[in-house]
Amino acid sequence: MDYKDVKQLIEEGEGFEIEFKRKVSTPEKIARALIAFANTKGGHILFGVDDDGSIVGVESEKSEVEMIRHAGLFYCSPEIEPAIDIVAFDGEDVIVAYVAESERKPHYFIGSNGNGNSNDEEETKVFIRVNDKTVMASREVVRILRDERPDAPPMHYEIGENEKRLFGYLNANERITAKEFSHLVNISEERASRILTSLVRAGVIRIHTLERSDYFTLAYNISK
Repeated sequence: MDYKDVKQLIEEGEGFEIEFKRKVSTPEKIARALIAFANTKGGHILFGVDDDGSIVGVESEKSEVEMIRHAGLFYCSPEIEPAIDIVAFDGEDVIVAYVAESERKPHYFIGSNGNGNSNDEEETKVFIRVNDKTVMASREVVRILRDERPDAPPMHYEIGENEKRLFGYLNANERITAKEFSHLVNISEERASRILTSLVRAGVIRIHTLERSDYFTLAYNISK
């Protein structure tokens, strides 16, 4: 990573795979960003760059690099080890942390008191990238991330009455949430969530993640 690479990232601006941070703040905030990139498609975090792309630089490269590594090791489960470069840019130093897309999804934010276990409580501490933001993942997204792992078991599913009613609804209404699906077929939200995530993994429906909610659409037209 050199001046030219950093200049190109700044010119691209913040987005799905690029985030600017004015300073290295707290390990908790850093960990959330590391987790979001690892759980999604990977990307670069530039420390010492303001939201508008202006260079403000970092104060102490050594201590700030140590904090970034500390965040990845002690606030993320599984651990995340970003590739870190310090680049001189317009008289200031910029820290660039590159996080690759992980094969050990989902990564959890465990904070100072967490334990990283993949139970329902911990699932609320999974983060992903949505557009140019780091957001908390829904339980459906957490399950999909888990299913993306190379060691995930083969998926088996059957098309029953609940699935048929779902397809009919989507043909007529285009989109549905997990809560709406649970009401439609009179099942628990937990069971509705599992059906939906199985169908996403099978490629039958798609999940669309917004900053505050998710919804599902058909991947292709299914006749009633």
